Amino acid sequence: MDILALVAASFFLAPLAAWLGGRSSPFVAAIPAVLFAGFATFLPEIGNGRTLRQVHPWIPTFGIDASFRVDGLSLLFALLITGIGTLVFLYASAYLKGRERLPRFYAALTVFMGAMIGAVLADDLILLVVFWELTSLTSFLLIGTTPESAEARRSAQQGLLVTVAGGLALLAAVILLGSGLGTYSISEILARGEAVAALSTAPAIVVLLAIGAFAKSAQVPLHSWLPNAMVAPTPVSAFLHSATMVKLGVYLLARFNPVFEAHELWVLLLTSVGGATMIAGAVLALREVDLKRVLAYSTVVSLGTLVLLIGLPGETSALAVAAFLFGHALYKACLFLVAGNVDHETGTRDSTALGGLRHAMPVTAVAAGLGAMSMAGLPLFFGFVGKELIYEAGLPASSWLVLGAALIANAAMVVVAGIVAVRCFMGPRVPTPGAPQDPGFRMLAGPVVLAFLGLLFGVAPWIAGDGLLMSAAEAISGRRLGATLALWHGFTPALALSVLTLLIGVGAFLRWDALRDAFARIRQIDAWDRTVDTMRCSPGCNGLPFGKRTRSRPEVSGFMPAACWPLSHWRARLLSLCLAGLRCLRSMPDG
Repeated sequence: MDILALVAASFFLAPLAAWLGGRSSPFVAAIPAVLFAGFATFLPEIGNGRTLRQVHPWIPTFGIDASFRVDGLSLLFALLITGIGTLVFLYASAYLKGRERLPRFYAALTVFMGAMIGAVLADDLILLVVFWELTSLTSFLLIGTTPESAEARRSAQQGLLVTVAGGLALLAAVILLGSGLGTYSISEILARGEAVAALSTAPAIVVLLAIGAFAKSAQVPLHSWLPNAMVAPTPVSAFLHSATMVKLGVYLLARFNPVFEAHELWVLLLTSVGGATMIAGAVLALREVDLKRVLAYSTVVSLGTLVLLIGLPGETSALAVAAFLFGHALYKACLFLVAGNVDHETGTRDSTALGGLRHAMPVTAVAAGLGAMSMAGLPLFFGFVGKELIYEAGLPASSWLVLGAALIANAAMVVVAGIVAVRCFMGPRVPTPGAPQDPGFRMLAGPVVLAFLGLLFGVAPWIAGDGLLMSAAEAISGRRLGATLALWHGFTPALALSVLTLLIGVGAFLRWDALRDAFARIRQIDAWDRTVDTMRCSPGCNGLPFGKRTRSRPEVSGFMPAACWPLSHWRARLLSLCLAGLRCLRSMPDG
């Protein structure tokens, strides 16, 4: 199968997706399904340890090629993007039926999927930046699906501002890296790791790459855009949080880990920021009652976990990244779609106003229970395999801070799983605005399939682990690995930590109401959580640029309004600093 053809197909099929999606046809899901089948043909070769490359001339004057690379890491992402994309497209065809602007929505969703595929397959730094920024632009369109909503406009603007600012940092890193080595080929850069580490600009490259990844993957303090993006329709939320946008920063760090893994600054940045993100996300998740925002903050926790794992040395950490990334994609997409079903049928996402839905929505309840058990890390589920590897990777580091952050984060996952599955579906029936029942096949297929895959791969982890996940882990570590995936590793310290996690998580869930109220009374958390909430317009601001403020005009709306910068002295200084940095880069001599 030609790699370029698969990447190009996701863009060329956008008009077809718009036509089918505008008619709410379930056949719109055939587009990502065909791409999934195409990428699946690479599994035998990649499972045997091969790496596939295709190079096409693009800008020969500057030595820039449209080159693509398929190895275990990029194939894992491509299969998750298209596989979960198939279920999301099918779900959206029913969930969004009758909505306005459906052709434009499906066109943007398909281009977004294509940009993600291109970004993870790109083997040229410039090509990577192009696809990287395209994901920011298309996610802006998807978050702002309802432009008549001021909240949707502001959230879309915030996400665009944060991720594009991170993209500028990535571009600066790319310029420094490409000019320093004389090549923009990612494969060549990975093969010349020692030369990269010897560059005088290596510390700057590490910092700039990290900033770009942290902005994309919602690391503290750049995390606020992610929960605010929950104004997007549920299919978008499920896609963004499980397999696409927010994982792209993690992909970037994992891709360049073989080059910088021995660099002290790399290890310090990833472990400290990742650990802080885990703890912050856990605290913020426990304060929420909206199902989508609870899940969004739990995604922040998971992204912090992945970043921390990439920064840890050893074979186990690389395998833990691959396994946790895979397991998280399965259960998080499942639970977001479950939350969408609950909202669609009951008319509310407030977990404190829900209960006893198991009788009215039995199939959704089963999917929610299985997905939640995987998220909580119970045995027989793939989430348990991933959680064990997290602890096994953290134990050799002999750091109480790492293990403490992992314990808090995983215990918070148990609480979130309980909120979604137990709080909503167990207990006595609570009256809701709507009369709930299980939706149709198109809205049940996604959560049910994903929930049972989490169980299947948990019982038999070698199905995915012996080929795809092991190849992905080897790409992350840059060498052959001897570790393997297994459900049972015996009575180990990691198992003891897993049991402790469940005990703490169950205890916290039973006291969740009191815990939530206690966190809600700490006003400093609100102030801190909004440190980069740049799109929270002050009263009277109508979304005009750079702090120009007039009386709010409700009739002013548009799909791509200007960014709102009220009271933005520090933002103006930040912009000036970025522009000065770019001028500095332009003035640097070649080489």
